[in-house]
Amino acid sequence: MDEILKQFPKLTENQRIQLEKLQFLYEDWNAKINVISRKDIDELYTRHVLHSLGIAKILEFKPSSKIMDVGTGGGFPGIPLAILFPEVEFYLIDVIAKKIKVVNEVALALGLKNVKAEQMRAENVQSDFDFIVSRAVTNMPDFVAWVKGKTKKTSNHELKNGILYLKGGDLTDELKNFPKARQYNLSDYFSDEFFETKKVVYLPL
Repeated sequence: MDEILKQFPKLTENQRIQLEKLQFLYEDWNAKINVISRKDIDELYTRHVLHSLGIAKILEFKPSSKIMDVGTGGGFPGIPLAILFPEVEFYLIDVIAKKIKVVNEVALALGLKNVKAEQMRAENVQSDFDFIVSRAVTNMPDFVAWVKGKTKKTSNHELKNGILYLKGGDLTDELKNFPKARQYNLSDYFSDEFFETKKVVYLPL
């Protein structure tokens, strides 16, 4: 939490309280439905919350934007981003029903009115968004195929509408067919060694 407060000093009191509640909520739900590995639950704020908020270091979503989180799992990156951007609409999807149950319960417990979560495949979503976010659910060619045609035609941000993807390691091969892709190293923003190979990949669509 200390690192999050340092990185995002403009958080309101309510946002701080919401973020602080995450540890208890995920420990509680993880005991019933395993959505986060045992090792990672102890490092929740670094490996899940701060990692998710890395997207906010690349782009600040404007009020009334619509963001889709594909393969959200237990709610990452969607839940931390929804706390940070309360005036932005977040649509969190996953194919596994029990994970969506956890997401809905966490959002309810935090009073997040800007989160909608459903068991859904990205290919079946009948809506369009400013940005599509995700955390390493598959390789980029497959991911692009899932979400093609689901971004709004008009862009309101300094980056053109598209994908903001949290991924680690050497992505040269994976991105070779996407010359417009940009990689941002999270180690430029966060000092923890966990972020040494972690990136946000931006791909305009």
